[in-house]
Amino acid sequence: MSRSAWRHERDTPSLSEVFRTIAVGGGTTRFRRFLSFIGPGYLVAVGYMDPGNWATSLAGGAAFGYTLLFVALLSNIMAILLQSLCARLAVASGRDLAQACRDAYPRWVSIPLWIFAELAIIATDLAEVIGTAIGLNLLFGIPLEIGIFITAADVFLILWLQNKGFRWVEAFIIALLGTITVCFGVLIAQADPEWGAVIAGFAPSREIIGNPDMLYLALGIIGATVMPHNLYLHSGIVQTRAYGLDLPSKREALRLATWDSTVALMFALLINCAILILAAAAFYTVGETEVTEIDKAHLLLAPLLGSEIAPVLFGLALLCSGLNSTVTATMAGQIVMEGFIKLRLKPWQRRLITRGFAILPATAVILVYGSEGTGQLLILSQVVLSFQLPFAIVPLVMFTASRAKMGPMVSPRWLTGLCALIAVIIIVLNVNLLATVLG
Repeated sequence: MSRSAWRHERDTPSLSEVFRTIAVGGGTTRFRRFLSFIGPGYLVAVGYMDPGNWATSLAGGAAFGYTLLFVALLSNIMAILLQSLCARLAVASGRDLAQACRDAYPRWVSIPLWIFAELAIIATDLAEVIGTAIGLNLLFGIPLEIGIFITAADVFLILWLQNKGFRWVEAFIIALLGTITVCFGVLIAQADPEWGAVIAGFAPSREIIGNPDMLYLALGIIGATVMPHNLYLHSGIVQTRAYGLDLPSKREALRLATWDSTVALMFALLINCAILILAAAAFYTVGETEVTEIDKAHLLLAPLLGSEIAPVLFGLALLCSGLNSTVTATMAGQIVMEGFIKLRLKPWQRRLITRGFAILPATAVILVYGSEGTGQLLILSQVVLSFQLPFAIVPLVMFTASRAKMGPMVSPRWLTGLCALIAVIIIVLNVNLLATVLG
């Protein structure tokens, strides 16, 4: 790689305490090397099934049945392609996306990009605060106002996990994902959806673009799925693996990391589709089309499915989702802050700052509107994420398409073209929604 490709030498890596701490093992079989790469993809996948996804998927399924399954599938394909670029940037350049932006752009560009990234993380954390508080309320009857402040204590969970080692963080995440899967497996079996309609829902529909309400929810699903902070996160945590630095080793590392994220994101797709299918089968089919609040969905499940355990499983899955997302949002926040402005804070300090910004609007909405306002706030937070996406995607596509920056591991033209198309689609949808709202 040309020495002039990047303006500065590589900095101290983000998350330096776990940088290259997980051995890959050059002499082991390919399968064992693949096992050593399993983990980062699942941390990334957590962001694709956080409480914000619940709000958009529940509202979409209740209001429009299975129609928006196509959007969930499309969003997941977008996520797989973009996350492969994140792994490529990390392995080829040794930089995460935040560090690459600071190196490539002047401060008048990189500082606004940092602010947008922070806003995206706050919007993400807002969804986690509300989702975890609702989960605590559903399972233990804790009032939302108190539950919101209890969520700040999750910093101790993060500290404990990070002190145990990065593999413990990954194991914790995967265990909670398994719990969520089991819960939804039982709920879907009880809901007994019409599978023919489910399959038809994966086909595209013109109505998605033509119906402003459906487009709003579609954008929310895209924002909740292709989350900006996940692009920064993946480009950082891939570098926890101590892969070889020669070109063949880097190519293998990229291939294994891409497989890891692809399999994990297909797993996330199943969860997101399960939420939407559950809402369509339980609510849309009986005329309950205005289910925008998670707690309302919880109350309706028992009488509609005829099972007392359904609300418990729903609440447990929601709580696991909120806890999972908490861990990954903290790491993404560290990567963004360290990468853009070289400010290194301890994880608990970074966590409390982000959570403070999220707790304030959540508390205000609950005090003014009660629990009825939390669903709309969740959906709005995901639409905000959709508007932030281009500011992360466009630099990512540009960096990985540059042979000067990526050397022989430059992104193939077909992949660059598809990811550029994704950026255009998201920008066009955002402009269309703005025009609809302002018109």
